[in-house]
This record gives sequence, C-alpha cells and structure tokens, in this order.
Amino acid sequence: MRKLLVDVAHTLVPPRGDRHGPLPPLMLTLTLVTGLVDAVSFLGLGQVFVANMTGNVALLGFALAGAEGLSAPASLVSLASFLVGAVVGGRFGTRFAAHRGRLLTSALALQAVLVAAALVIALVAHDRVGAPARYALIVALGLAMGMQTAVARRIGVPDLTTTVLTQTLTGLASDSAPAGGDDPRPGRRILSVLAMVLGALAGALLLDAGLAVVLGVALALLVAAAAVTRRLAATDAAWVRP
Repeated sequence: MRKLLVDVAHTLVPPRGDRHGPLPPLMLTLTLVTGLVDAVSFLGLGQVFVANMTGNVALLGFALAGAEGLSAPASLVSLASFLVGAVVGGRFGTRFAAHRGRLLTSALALQAVLVAAALVIALVAHDRVGAPARYALIVALGLAMGMQTAVARRIGVPDLTTTVLTQTLTGLASDSAPAGGDDPRPGRRILSVLAMVLGALAGALLLDAGLAVVLGVALALLVAAAAVTRRLAATDAAWVRP
C-alpha cells in the first residue's frame, strides 16, 4: 500500500529531477479528455469511437455483420480520420524530436483547434446531429485523438498512452505481486484507468446538457494543458529531452 501511495503522489506531483518531469499529470489530463470525447462519440454520435480504435474496429466488424444500431461508414470515417491525425502527430514528433515540451505544446494547440471546431459544429447544429454534422464531428474528433495518441507515443511516458488501457491493465495484473512481479508503477497505472473512467463518467453525465457542454469541458482542459506545457517547456529542464 505504501508503494502504491508513493507512486500516486510521484505521478501527480513529480519529484525534482524526475525523468519525465510534469509529463505524467499532463498525460493524465489527456486521458481524461479521451473519456470525455469518446462519451460524445459513442453516446452522442451513434455508437462510434473516435479515440478507442480497438473498440471502433470491433464495432466496424459488428456493423458489417448487420448488427442493429451500428454504422460501418461512421466507423470507417472515424478510423480514417484517426489515422490521418496520427500521421500529423508523427510529423510533429519528427519535427520536435529533440524537445518533448515543444512537441506537446504544438500538438495541444492544434488539438485544441480541432476540438474547438467540433464545439462550433455542435453549437451550430444545436445538438441535432444529422448526417452532415455527425460526420463533421467524427472527422474533427478523430483527427484530434489520432494526433494525441501519436504524440503520446512519441513522448513515451510509460503506462500513459492517454487512449489505450489494455496494456496498462495487463501490466497492472501481470506485474503484480500475486503474479510474481515487482509491481512497477502501480499508482500511475491505476490513475490512468481512473482518469479514463472519470472522463467517460463526466461526459455521460454532462451529455444531458448537450454535446457542446462536454466538448467545452474537453476544450478547456486542452487549453489549460497547452498553457501549462508552454510555460514549463520554456526552461531547459532535463524532462524536455527524449
């Protein structure tokens, strides 16, 4: 228990000289955003994921089999948008390969623009997401989440991919003491899962007030994370280097 609490504390408030500096809490913030955005897409846009591509590919298979309430075109558009976003994130990663702070700052700024565009679409549509608005939202959010995932992968904070929890949960169980492991980073892994759950829960609850409300919260988190990262990245601290 003590190891768990220490790891939680170090993830939320990294100690001086930590290899990843302020990146863990920033990645947790993006994980929270993922939960919010997938709540919008799955519950508000007709059972399609824009961040969880494992789930989206499975939904595509179900839709192709004729499962009721699912849309193969929506899943395909989401998948294509995510991949394009990942290409953009990869380009950012190449351009800012030597400075993780600038990489994250630049990516967050563009991601905020994409989520802001989705927010405008939701406001103009008054939450009546017919086909044009629905696909426009899927594209904007898919691009944003693909880029986020690629950038998080390039930044490389262990167990904080921001969108994928399968390996995190597997590591939490397979590296645990009952499995004979040394149980590294249990607090970080648990916080990653909790951040996703909290984001999804908040998104589902806020959805009654409208898609724009949930997207507004996601946008506020991205803007705050971008501002914090920009300020911290201005220094030449060790964490900015890969």
